[in-house]
Amino acid sequence: MAGPRDHDSGQMRLAAVVIAVAMVTWIAVQWLGSHYGLASKWAYLADLAAIGAFVWSLVVTWRIWRRRNNA
Repeated sequence: MAGPRDHDSGQMRLAAVVIAVAMVTWIAVQWLGSHYGLASKWAYLADLAAIGAFVWSLVVTWRIWRRRNNA
């Protein structure tokens, strides 16, 4: 049976992957937008998506930190 630490480590790995993928995708969209002259609305959309991913990762990390401090 998996304990709470196993669940936390899985969530931390997921948060790390989300941060990495969001950053690489954001950089790629910014580069593609400037290289191909795409409309700035696509850059804003990529910015909002990246911010959403970072906020989600921050919330997940904060909840894990709180759960570990209360245990």
